Parts: sequence; C-alpha cells; structure tokens
Amino acid sequence: MENKNESAEEQKTAADKTYEPKTNEQLNTEDPKRKKRRQATPEELNHPLHGVKLKEILERLVDRYGWEGLAQKVNIRCFKYNPNMKSSIGFLRKTKWAREHVEDVYMDMLEADEMKNNSK
Repeated sequence: MENKNESAEEQKTAADKTYEPKTNEQLNTEDPKRKKRRQATPEELNHPLHGVKLKEILERLVDRYGWEGLAQKVNIRCFKYNPNMKSSIGFLRKTKWAREHVEDVYMDMLEADEMKNNSK
C-alpha cells in the first residue's frame, strides 16, 4: 500500500514542476541534426498579421462585412457566387494577389478599429 502512495506522491511532485520551454538554441545544441530555425525579429513579432491564420482573417472579415460587403471590397468570384469558407480559403492560398487584397482589407479594418478605440 505504501508503494501506491509513494508513486502517487511522486507523480504529484512531478506535475507540480513548472514546464519551461527550451529555446531553439538549446534544442539545436542538444540535437545537432535538428534544423536550425531563424528567430523572428521584433518587427515581425509586432506586425498585425504575425501568427494570424488566413481562416481567422477571413472569418473576422465575414463577421464584420458579410460575404456581400467583402465581395464589394475585394472583387473575387468566390466571394460573390455561392461563397463559403472552404472554397474561399483554397482560392486565397493559391492566388497571391487575391490574398494580398484580403490582407489589405483586414489591415484597414484593424486600423479603423484602433482609431475608433483611440477616440473613446
């Protein structure tokens, strides 16, 4: 019975330890075969599109403007005729100019929200 209690206590103390993620440099020194990754610069980290997925961008734009409003801002057939997330995301991933237009509309939306919040 003591063995069960000891193992439960050991598990509890192991769970109490905080997890500290390792940096890429630490991981690279531990495993030299691991592909070395470039660290993001502070400018990249502060960019509004950093870490935002295309699906999130499109969902936010559709919530704000709807498909019709988005089709007026970005003249793309997948927004005008039978629009849905799957086909729109597929098209935007393949077509760089369309994705750039959508990202521009998203950035404009963020700037408008920021101006609105600053005026309060």
